[in-house]
Amino acid sequence: MNPSTDATDLSSRLQTAISLAQSVQQHPKAHEAFQNVLEELETQSPEAAVLLAQLWQEYISSKRSSLFWEQLSEVEKNLSDRLSESHMQLKQNYLRLMQEQ
Repeated sequence: MNPSTDATDLSSRLQTAISLAQSVQQHPKAHEAFQNVLEELETQSPEAAVLLAQLWQEYISSKRSSLFWEQLSEVEKNLSDRLSESHMQLKQNYLRLMQEQ
């Protein structure tokens, strides 16, 4: 293989790892795919491998953080919806009570 083909292969395998990392459930497979890329890169350029490993850790952390905030936002939305429904129900009950008097 020539260097350009090696770089393309590494790039496509890294893209595969990134794609796998989109889902937290796939993180073990993503880490495995990334480790394969990293091992090969370490033989070619140890400095680049160290930097790529740091970037990978930041990427994974940001994906997990993003998922956490999405889930928290969804919980907050559901709570807000339930509070709104409860408020409307209380308001209707109050209006009915006032009409009965």
